[in-house]
Amino acid sequence: MKELFYLNKYLLKYKKLMILGLIWVIISNAFQILPAQMVRYSIDLVTDNIRIYRSLDKSVAQQAFFNVFSKGILIYALLILGMALLRGFFLYLVRQTLIVMSRLVEFDLKNEIFEHYESLPLSFYRRNNTGDLMNRISEDVSRVRMYLGPSIMYGLTLITLFMMLIPIMFSISPKLTLYALLPLPILSISIFYVNNIVEHRSELIQKSQSRLSTFVQEAFSGIRVIKSFTREAESVANFSTESNEYKKQSLKLTKVQALFFPVIMGLIGLSTVFTVYAGSVEVINGSLTFGNIAEFIIYVNLLTWPVASLGWTSSLVQRAEASQKRINEFLKTKTDIVSEQNIQREIQGEIEFQHVSFTYPDTGIQAIKNLSFNIKPGESIAIIGGTGSGKSTVSNLISRLYDVTQGEIKIDKISIKDYNLINLRSQMGVVPQDVFLFSDTIFNNIAFGLKTADEDKVIQAAKDADVYDNIMGFPNAFATRVGERGITLSGGQKQRVSIARAVAREPKILILDDALSAVDTKTENTILNSMKKIMKGRTSIIISHRVSSAKLANKIILLQDGEMVDEGTHETLIAKDGAYKELYEKQMQVEEVG
Repeated sequence: MKELFYLNKYLLKYKKLMILGLIWVIISNAFQILPAQMVRYSIDLVTDNIRIYRSLDKSVAQQAFFNVFSKGILIYALLILGMALLRGFFLYLVRQTLIVMSRLVEFDLKNEIFEHYESLPLSFYRRNNTGDLMNRISEDVSRVRMYLGPSIMYGLTLITLFMMLIPIMFSISPKLTLYALLPLPILSISIFYVNNIVEHRSELIQKSQSRLSTFVQEAFSGIRVIKSFTREAESVANFSTESNEYKKQSLKLTKVQALFFPVIMGLIGLSTVFTVYAGSVEVINGSLTFGNIAEFIIYVNLLTWPVASLGWTSSLVQRAEASQKRINEFLKTKTDIVSEQNIQREIQGEIEFQHVSFTYPDTGIQAIKNLSFNIKPGESIAIIGGTGSGKSTVSNLISRLYDVTQGEIKIDKISIKDYNLINLRSQMGVVPQDVFLFSDTIFNNIAFGLKTADEDKVIQAAKDADVYDNIMGFPNAFATRVGERGITLSGGQKQRVSIARAVAREPKILILDDALSAVDTKTENTILNSMKKIMKGRTSIIISHRVSSAKLANKIILLQDGEMVDEGTHETLIAKDGAYKELYEKQMQVEEVG
C-alpha cells in the first residue's frame, strides 16, 4: 500500500464525498438488515397462528381471524418492499459519491501526469517509448481508479455491514453465527486466488492481442513490400501462428473463468446448509424459531457478496499498487532544464556559443565539440554539414531542449540558463527537421504558435512560406484537415506549412532545421527568396546539408563530426579553397548531373 499513499492528497481533497459516501453506505446497510427481521416476524406470525387458524375450520371466526392474520402479513410485505426501494435509492447515492469521487481523482491524476509529461525534457522521451507513456496515463490510471472507486466502496460496505450485522447475529445465536460464517473466509481466499489467475491470463491475452494488432498493422502498412517480394504466404503463416497463440491463451482464461461462479455458488450453498442444520437443531431444542433460520439465511446471503468482493478488491488493490508504482516512477522524474534566475524580457536576438560541447545523456554520443561562434541581432547564419555532423543539436541547444555539457550559450549577453523557459521559447520560431502536423485544419496548424488565431497573420505566413497557392487549391482551402501527422499533404507541402507555423508567430529568432530537405532546388529558391523579408530584422539560423540553402546567410559554418571546420561568408570560403569549397563543388556537380 506504500505506493498508494501518494493518492491520499486526493482523498483529502474529496473528503466530503468520502464522508457522505460512508453515511449512505451505513444507511443502505441498515435497509438490508431490517427486511431480514421483517421476514422473521412474518414467518413467526404464520407458524404461531397457523394452528389457531386450522382449529377454527369452516367457522365464522376463521374468516375474521384470516383477515387480521393476512393484514399483518401484508403490512410486513409492504415494509420489506419499502425498505428495498429505500436501499436502492441509498445505493444510488453511494455510487453518486464514492464512484464519482474516483472519477474526479482519475481526472485530476491524468491531468497531473500529462502536465508533468509536458515539463520533462526531450531526453526523457528518447529513453521511453510512446506506448509506455500512453499506458501509464490510461491503463495504469484506470487500474488506480478501480482501487479508489469499487475497492473503497465494497471495502466500506463490508466493514460497516460486519460491524452492524455480526453483533445482531451473535445476540440471536453465537453457535448459529459461527456455523453461518464458517465457509466465508474460504470463499474470499478462493476468489482471491482464482481472480489472480484470471488477471494474469488476461494480461497474457492483452500482450498476445497487442502483438497480433501490431503484426496486422505492419502487414497492411507494408503491403506493397510484401507483394513486391511475394511474401504473402509467409505473412499468412505468421498471422496464423500469432492467432493460434491468442486462441490458446483465450481458452486457458475461459477454463479458469468457468470455475469462478461454481466456486462461489458451492460455498454459498455450503454456508446455507450449515445454517439450516445448526438452526434446525436449535429449533428442536426450542431456543430458536423457524423465523430465525430464515433470518440467518438472509444474513448469510447479505454477507456472501461483500466477503466474495473482498477477494476481488484485494486483487484490485494489488494491481492498483503496481500501477501507482509505475506512475510514481515518472512523477518522481524531474526535469533538469530549469531556469536559474527566471528572467523574462524581450530579446534582441544576439546568440553566442562559448566553447560549447554536448554529449547526449542517453546514448553517450558526443554531438558537439568545443564550438564557438557569434550571431549579431538581425543577422543570419547557415550551419552546413552532413548527417551526424551536429547541425540539429545546435538547434536543440538554442531552444534549450538540452543543456550543454561544457561551455556556455548566451542570448543578449545573458546565459540561456537564466531565462524563463516559456518566455524564451515564445520568442523563437523553430521549423524542425522531422515535420509534425496535428490532425487538424491547415489554418489551426499554422496558427498553433499564436496566442489568438489571427487570420491575416496566418494568410501572410502561408504566402511567405510559398504554400498559399497550394492551400487555396484544396476544396476547403485553409479549412482542409491534414489527417494524422499531415498524411494528406506531400512532404514539401508539410514542410512549408511547418515554416508558415514558425513565421506566423513573428519570432525574434528563427531556426530552420533542414526545413527545405523535402523540396526541390527550384522550390527551395522560391521559398528562400520570399523569406528574405521575413529574415530581415530577425536572427535567423539556417541548418541544412545543402550549400544552396546558405546563400541568404551573412555567415556560414561548416560542421564535421561536431567540430567547426570552416567559417566565413560564401565568397570567402570559396576563395579559401577548403572543406566548404570541396563540398560546394560536389553538390553543384550532382545537381548538374540531375
